[in-house]
Amino acid sequence: MTNNISSLYGSPSLDKATLEKAKRKALETTDDSPAPAAQAAKSAGKDEVILSDIARRAMAEPGFDRDKVDAIKTAIKDGNYPMNARRIAESFVAIEKMIGE
Repeated sequence: MTNNISSLYGSPSLDKATLEKAKRKALETTDDSPAPAAQAAKSAGKDEVILSDIARRAMAEPGFDRDKVDAIKTAIKDGNYPMNARRIAESFVAIEKMIGE
């Protein structure tokens, strides 16, 4: 019985040896000459991020007013925060409609 694949592509051991040789050659090439990006990063010694004007403005502005949040927390804890039961109920109805009941 003959092996059709071996007769078409050569012996499996030869293919394996060729593959190993190609792997070694590829590894030697990458070891000797790193990618241009890697060379640039290595020579620069640091990374740099450039933000757009919008991103810079967004980062400069605080996300919330810490004093206002603390005042609301204190008012809720002391029972002095005004609650409108009707408005809360309407908000729940709106949320349930969004969910799909």
